[in-house]
Amino acid sequence: MKIKMFLLAVFTLLIACKSSHDKSAYDGKSGATKMVNTVHYPEEKHLTNIRQLTFGGDNAEAYWSFDSSKLVFQATNKDWSLSCDQIFTMDASKALDSLEIPQLISTGTGRTTCSYFLPGDSTIVYSSTHLADKECPEVPRKEDYGNKYIWPVYKGYDIFVADLKGNQLKQLTFEEGYDAEPTVSPKGDRIVFTSTRTGDLELFTMNIDGSDVRQVTNELGYDGGAFFSPDGEKLIFRSSRPKTEEEIKEYKDLLASGLVQPTNMELYVCNVDGTDLTKITDLGSANWAPFFHPSGKKVIFSTNHVSKRSFNLFMINLDGTGLEQITYDKVFDAFPMFSPDGKKIVFSSNRNNYGTRDTNLFVADWVD
Repeated sequence: MKIKMFLLAVFTLLIACKSSHDKSAYDGKSGATKMVNTVHYPEEKHLTNIRQLTFGGDNAEAYWSFDSSKLVFQATNKDWSLSCDQIFTMDASKALDSLEIPQLISTGTGRTTCSYFLPGDSTIVYSSTHLADKECPEVPRKEDYGNKYIWPVYKGYDIFVADLKGNQLKQLTFEEGYDAEPTVSPKGDRIVFTSTRTGDLELFTMNIDGSDVRQVTNELGYDGGAFFSPDGEKLIFRSSRPKTEEEIKEYKDLLASGLVQPTNMELYVCNVDGTDLTKITDLGSANWAPFFHPSGKKVIFSTNHVSKRSFNLFMINLDGTGLEQITYDKVFDAFPMFSPDGKKIVFSSNRNNYGTRDTNLFVADWVD
């Protein structure tokens, strides 16, 4: 799903203090101050050799190829003449310059989200609304819903496969409603995704050719953003679990309008078939974008539980112990993914954007 909508809420909160993470230095001449941005905060001991890969626009949800050499990601950039998010790929070892447009994978129409390499690294699975409407779908106004922060769950989303040149090869889902958020098992055999095909936002898995669809979750609430463990045996995902009558009514009313309110989500882990479901966070606020550590024994995720005004990356053991802060940005860090070889991590951040609304991709060497 279009998780980057989180950025809009964060930016609204931070517009008055958007440069709070910058250091001001006196230039000694005019009396003015100049902005000195930060790429690597000294507390970030697990990250070394941080490099910025994109410069400008809205870039997020970058995921590695199986051979750890390439990234696929979604982006909107006014300089690329695109109205809303599309899917691109790039070499993970080279930063894009300010004028470079990366390889387009999606059609350039509709809205896209959640892309992932398939085994062999020659094809990519992603979600798109382009068959439902070539135009960008309308973004709901939170003013129409009591100024609550909401995500659209566009029923036009389906899941597709394209090659590295953007040739559209196959449609994998055909159900009425929302089918999106696909990610691929390290074993290369299954895709996990979120769908409304049963009337609620549940997790499903399927073969990489779209066959053998199996339901994973079945409790009321939004289950999404799922990733496989390194051995392909478990899933980690975010979920809302409305409990009170008021919460349940609000959730169902919003979903009937194609919306969810993601301000209270916790992390759950289960076996690929849905058994042994375990809640591993109880932090309140929004805990999301989880990904397994290469050991398979803990997960890294984004959360605003410490400060409602910023999202940072934290790590936690699968039994809910050992919570540790990983990044220390003052605005937004999210979408972490370890490279399959376990040596690097990619994430999206508002750091080093000189007070703009730009969200960029960063890659770092990982230190345990």
